[in-house]
Amino acid sequence: MAETSATTGTGEPASRPRQSSWKYIGPGIVVAATGVGAGDLVATLIAGSKFGYTLMWAAVIGCVVKISLAEAAGRWHLATGRTLFDGWRSLGPWTTVYFAVYVVLWGFIYGATAMSSSALPIVALFPDGPGLKFWAIVTGLIGLAFVWFNRYAVFEKVMTVLIGIMFVVVVYVAARVVPDVGASFAGLLPVLPDGSLLYTLGLIGGVGGTITMAAYGYWVNAKGWNNSSWMKVMRLDNRVAYITTGVFVVAMLIVGAELLHASQVALTSGDRGLIDLGKVLEDRFGAGTAKLFLVGFFATSFSSLIGVWHGVSLMFADFVERFRAPAAGGAKTEEQEGADVAERRQRSLPFRAYLLWLTFPPMTLLWLDEPFGLVIAYGVLGAFFMPFLALTLLWLLNSSRTPGEWRNGWVSNGMLALSGLLFIVLCVQQVRELPW
Repeated sequence: MAETSATTGTGEPASRPRQSSWKYIGPGIVVAATGVGAGDLVATLIAGSKFGYTLMWAAVIGCVVKISLAEAAGRWHLATGRTLFDGWRSLGPWTTVYFAVYVVLWGFIYGATAMSSSALPIVALFPDGPGLKFWAIVTGLIGLAFVWFNRYAVFEKVMTVLIGIMFVVVVYVAARVVPDVGASFAGLLPVLPDGSLLYTLGLIGGVGGTITMAAYGYWVNAKGWNNSSWMKVMRLDNRVAYITTGVFVVAMLIVGAELLHASQVALTSGDRGLIDLGKVLEDRFGAGTAKLFLVGFFATSFSSLIGVWHGVSLMFADFVERFRAPAAGGAKTEEQEGADVAERRQRSLPFRAYLLWLTFPPMTLLWLDEPFGLVIAYGVLGAFFMPFLALTLLWLLNSSRTPGEWRNGWVSNGMLALSGLLFIVLCVQQVRELPW
């Protein structure tokens, strides 16, 4: 278990701050591996195929936005000794109602999406084997068993391996298509070609931007970082995470620009677009490169699956714990409970109940078209989550709930306000695009 120290009642560290060090890196790798899904990579590919390198600058800004958001979530946990849901609850009962509806409905549909996404590359690798539904169920059950029986330390190591595979494969494919270095640097100048606004906003706000950003603080605590003496370590960890995410985005933009833009190859939207890309890679570079890419596709999808199974289940367990406690001070805080709190939550009934909810009920959607009303409700709630996260963090970190030393400065306020505005625009667009 990682070294920890106590904090004082005001949230100030009772020992010297830890020096930031690469040996501590972990939760950031987990949040990066979880946040980048197959659908995100396809959206980036399509942006590259339509506009070439022109939107490279948006990928860089997106990386900075995610660093700011995740840093704010981690800072809240470390500075206050309270969980993010505990902070939300202090803003009023409306946050509890929103989160309760969101986490139940989101989990139901996301479970089916994650299992299908993990199954797609397996079916492509073994076309003569069982079909998509079989592999989707298998990946869901493996994810369930893995998270159920393993603790955070093992989970983190497996996620590190998966993100390593993702990184090597994506960078390798980008290198194979031979990027235009001059055009890449030219793409760092902010330009908006006709028809590119929504793709630009999507690049800035979409890749790696999900509920898993809110789970970052829970993984920070699971690592054993429980007070503000770990602040420098958390910030290094977070930067590594989203710089890694930025490399993914840039690499996929390069693939879209070089492999698809010139030849005007169109990809299917959603996860199946990566199957299309696999076929393009096979035609261009041979079966070996295509199969390697499908392995990377699986690592991308399965890391998101087990990351959500673990991180959002931790959030749900905290939600149930706080909901059962009296509204004012009834629940113990992270500061009082110490580093063992995450392990206790991982053994709790709510954690395991949500794991089962993510796994078994969504399997019914593998046979049924998603009900119309469910699609609408899921789309609306999902669209509102990132503005909800950005704006509530802005509220919490400028209030007396946060010790003075760790409240937002002007840079943090500017980035969170920019994030909130960006996600509101994306929210409106997502709601408009729903099949009303």
